[in-house]
Amino acid sequence: MSRTPDDIDPALALAASGSSLTIDLGAVAENYRRIAKEAGAAQTAACVKADAYGLGMEKVAPVLAEAGCADFFVAEPLEGVRLRALLPQARIYVLDGFFPGAGPLYADHKLVPVLATRAQIEDWLAFTQSAGKLPAGLHLDTGINRLGLEKDEAGWLLANEAARRALEVDLVMSHLACAEEPESEMNKRQLERFAAFRAAFPKARASLCNTAGVFLGPDYHFDLVRPGIGLYGGNPMHEHRESPFKPVVYASGRILQVRHLEAGETVGYGATFTAPGPMRIATIAVGYGDGFFRRVGDQKPQAEVVICGRRVPLAGRVSMDLITADVSALPKDLPKVGDMAEILGARVSIDHLATAAGTIGYEVLTRLGNRYHRTYKPAVSGHPAPHGAAAPAPLAQQSSGDET
Repeated sequence: MSRTPDDIDPALALAASGSSLTIDLGAVAENYRRIAKEAGAAQTAACVKADAYGLGMEKVAPVLAEAGCADFFVAEPLEGVRLRALLPQARIYVLDGFFPGAGPLYADHKLVPVLATRAQIEDWLAFTQSAGKLPAGLHLDTGINRLGLEKDEAGWLLANEAARRALEVDLVMSHLACAEEPESEMNKRQLERFAAFRAAFPKARASLCNTAGVFLGPDYHFDLVRPGIGLYGGNPMHEHRESPFKPVVYASGRILQVRHLEAGETVGYGATFTAPGPMRIATIAVGYGDGFFRRVGDQKPQAEVVICGRRVPLAGRVSMDLITADVSALPKDLPKVGDMAEILGARVSIDHLATAAGTIGYEVLTRLGNRYHRTYKPAVSGHPAPHGAAAPAPLAQQSSGDET
């Protein structure tokens, strides 16, 4: 959703913004189709929790539905309520399970809780005893030790015929801990544990794969895969493998000043960067207030932006509203004040920035701040883009020529 007041003309709002963010909805749809193709006979769901990983559920979810998605996963029930208003016919699963006292909300909005503890199962059965039988999912912990039925809880359920009969189990799922590492033995152990449990619920659909899990092969696909980060342009593969997905997010910041430094002068808070000789520094209107990581400053490897088509390194600390970049290698008349620096895009992926920050692409997306002027590039309904199509021009080029 736009963070700009609705009564301001979009062109004027862009002119008045220090930073801009373009979200390519066509790339989201193409990434969904890429995953669906890899998943083969399995159905492909979509994780849209955390406001579609920070990109805007209201914009993203309808595009995924148009691309063929019928099953969606959110974390909390109120996210499901938002999604239901957008997609009346979708199947919506709540990964955090059942919240006692919120039963009518699940029933009224047709939300399917993914039950992860014995207590949740018992609370759900108590609610449905009066509300009527309603579908639910089951989450088995196969080794990640976050959410999911523990071994003794799973044993209790398998031995409790009355509870199993009272449940309308729509989905059985688990979650892989090491899907990004294809050679990890953990994947095989989790697969075996999950397959044994799901055999007790032959009428329910089974789901194990996140985005990376889809690429582990058909043995892991079962009936339903549930990608997240890949839809939004993140690379779920090992860091040395090329991403199979199109970038979705293009962020840029306005260049406010270009200044000349002499040898020995310093840049930014703490004077952590000292000019080794005469150089030029561009000050850009993006900072940690916009989700740009403070720890990327101080000359971290891969801490770069793209200005006038070239990668340039950051110099000095990241502050709340500003970053500074060494533009000494650019032609002397470039950049110009008002040019845009590419912060994220085809040449600075969310994973590239994540590596510089010592984090993952998921955090990059979900930290994107509210000050960006947001623009959505629409998907072309009914006309999927061919693989290898050119990415949209990043805004950085316009003025000076990327758990579940």
